[in-house]
Amino acid sequence: MASRPPSARASSSVRTQKTKQLSSGGRRVVGKAKRSGTGWGGWALGGWLLLVLWLSVEYARLPDVSTLRTQTPRTTALMAQRAEEASEAGKEPRVRQVWVSLGAVAPHVVDAVLVSEDARFYQHEGVDWTEVENALEQSVREARLGRGASTLTQQLAKNLYLSTDRSLLRKGKELLLARRLEDALSKQRILALYLNVVEWGDGVYGIEAAAREHFGTSARALSVAQGAMLAGMLPAPRRWLPAQRPEALRTRASVIIGRLEREGRISGAQARDAQAELSRFFGVPPSAGPIAEANARQPAGS
Repeated sequence: MASRPPSARASSSVRTQKTKQLSSGGRRVVGKAKRSGTGWGGWALGGWLLLVLWLSVEYARLPDVSTLRTQTPRTTALMAQRAEEASEAGKEPRVRQVWVSLGAVAPHVVDAVLVSEDARFYQHEGVDWTEVENALEQSVREARLGRGASTLTQQLAKNLYLSTDRSLLRKGKELLLARRLEDALSKQRILALYLNVVEWGDGVYGIEAAAREHFGTSARALSVAQGAMLAGMLPAPRRWLPAQRPEALRTRASVIIGRLEREGRISGAQARDAQAELSRFFGVPPSAGPIAEANARQPAGS
């Protein structure tokens, strides 16, 4: 049998070596891919464990909120922040606050705050995931950041213990504190604390001080329209002041009155009287029809 010429044998040898190299290279690529995948999985697991560890440590370091069952806080983190801001601006810190029981607040005012800030207050356990989902859907639909989704309990946690910064770490602590508040306190106690510490203007804290500051009356004597205006101030309590008659406040208060009527918290006659009082207060003709709720969803800030 005739043998292949040397050139053919050399060519075959080269092809064999190339095949081995390609095969070896392929195994190395696959091996790198596997190692890379394992590396990413390890990073993900490590990140998750670090998050769990951070949450555990932060939860253990959270303040003991059980004392709030019977004691009222002498000051809050928000008050301290506002005092520091005033001092840095060369101003004297201003604090107006009068503690009152929940029974000393007109029921329609409490209802106005609830329908404005946390309509599902009695259904959630600190975080309203339904509202969070709705807010996210609105943001995606409108391609911009929509309304906030913080519950009354979360707002209380922020006011009592945290600051107004918008960091993710602060938000994480807020969620943990809200859960702890809900575990330790009754809904009525949480509501009473909120109404007594929330900000209602420069140096004005709590519903009683707000009623006296903005309307010269007590929280028990506030009208439906006045209660709606105070509730409408909450997204921007240092900017939407009744004395300045901002259109955003009139819009929000009108919407709140409409919600109170729809939910049966006030009668039709009360709603009409409140809308008329609102129009007189702002010096505008009575609205020809209901104001769209979308108009009331304006960016909050203070």
